[in-house]
Amino acid sequence: MKKLQSDVPATPVIQVIERMFALIDVLASREEAISLKEISEKTGLHPSTTHRILNDLAVGRFVDRPEAGSYRLGMRLLELGNLVKGRLNVRDAAMAPMRELHKLTQQPVNLSMRQGDEIVYIERAYSERSGMQVVRAIGGRAPLHLTSTGKLFLAVDEPQRVRSYATRTGLAGHTRNSITQLPVLERELSKARQYGIARDNEELELGVRCMAAGIYDDQGKLVAGLSISAPADRLDDGWLPKLQATANEISSALGYKASPASAT
Repeated sequence: MKKLQSDVPATPVIQVIERMFALIDVLASREEAISLKEISEKTGLHPSTTHRILNDLAVGRFVDRPEAGSYRLGMRLLELGNLVKGRLNVRDAAMAPMRELHKLTQQPVNLSMRQGDEIVYIERAYSERSGMQVVRAIGGRAPLHLTSTGKLFLAVDEPQRVRSYATRTGLAGHTRNSITQLPVLERELSKARQYGIARDNEELELGVRCMAAGIYDDQGKLVAGLSISAPADRLDDGWLPKLQATANEISSALGYKASPASAT
């Protein structure tokens, strides 16, 4: 029998989480920093308990201490809030254009964003007739260097950051086509910068090829990638202009204005 949403508890079942929520709510109610004493009084928590939880939240940058004994919400919440906002905006702007691109290609169209050293698939348009053996699940992750969208994000990084990525990950491969050497990856990223698109040539999964174009926000920042996945023998370079036009359409909806040089 399918579980109902009402089975989810209305309040946290872990006490410390419930207390953490209460502390964050108090901090959110005021623009200025609040003293430990006042926070303790408003939440009904003992000062030592309040102090201990706030200190742990400060370690994670969810809370700031502008001066001894006072607290306010931290920058980490702003970062996460912007990330969620960006995902929602990109998804909303992308859905209709993605469906149109899928109708044209009859192949899965994926929307993904960077999170650390991976991309995360946040939306897709596909049908059972696409012929794909594997369709990336929403919420699924993959290494940057093995995916077309991931390469777009690496391509906008400074060379030192790319080298740091290679050191951290070891450029582990998934298939015999995977790029596992830094010089080869750097040449691939150079092509992505030159042409504005990136490819996955059966590097993540044998039998599947992808190509991706970038999606940019109103500040000109790369925020997502739009990719077409297809069986290796069906990926058609004739789709590239429509892929790029669709990515540009989504970028425009996010407020991006291409410079005359980049628009040519």
